[in-house]
Amino acid sequence: MSNKHQSTTRFSNRVADYVQFRPHYPIEIIDLLAAKCNLTPESVSADIGSGTGLLAKLFLENGNAVIGIEPNKEMREAGEEYLAEFGRFTSMDGTAEATRLPAHAMDFVIAGQAFHWFDHAKARTEFMRILKPEGFAVLVWNVRRTDSTPFLRDYEELVTTFGTDYQEINHKNSQTQPVLAPFFGGEYFTARFDNIQRFNLDGLTGRIHSSSYMPASDHANYTPMAKRAKEIFNAHQQNGKVAFEYDTVIYYGLML
Repeated sequence: MSNKHQSTTRFSNRVADYVQFRPHYPIEIIDLLAAKCNLTPESVSADIGSGTGLLAKLFLENGNAVIGIEPNKEMREAGEEYLAEFGRFTSMDGTAEATRLPAHAMDFVIAGQAFHWFDHAKARTEFMRILKPEGFAVLVWNVRRTDSTPFLRDYEELVTTFGTDYQEINHKNSQTQPVLAPFFGGEYFTARFDNIQRFNLDGLTGRIHSSSYMPASDHANYTPMAKRAKEIFNAHQQNGKVAFEYDTVIYYGLML
């Protein structure tokens, strides 16, 4: 079984770092969907691969009811804790291919940093089943920039050198027209927003640990990887921090 197909378990030992160090999603997503897809506070969304709840939180703060579908027990429980204050959040064990949700019940199906783990053909069938007529699918990624600053160029070299399966599972492999067009079944639209995180050395270490393709602490390459990460931090830090820049990219459209 490939590492990609172990997607329901591969984040289990990285949950705490994922919660603390992964980027959140900009509020502009809500504004976009309100303007283009008739999103209102009454809209009901299924967040597929809801993980620790970062994307769901954005919709819950808009007043939406959100059902989080997450197969990884540790991630699901972290999301339940993170979103405990929101009475309109429901958490369920399920997958993109078998959500266990009722037919034609969702106004939106959303997925943040997750679509690249799905079986796209089976997920399309399931999304079509659970969406209401004229329901929208929304796929979101925070795409780390790799060459906009000297720090990000060196960081990309770090993950390319030490990542265990970085190229195999790179989510950019799923952000292509040949993948997305048959998934949506017709025309889809894109939007992009700026996003940024700033970290001290401990934060940089946590950000590295949150990535499933980077060596864990018991891996033979962990010590040289950590040494190189510290060198990169020292070379590029300004006022004790380095900046991760992202393009938050959204693909959205009716499922036809």
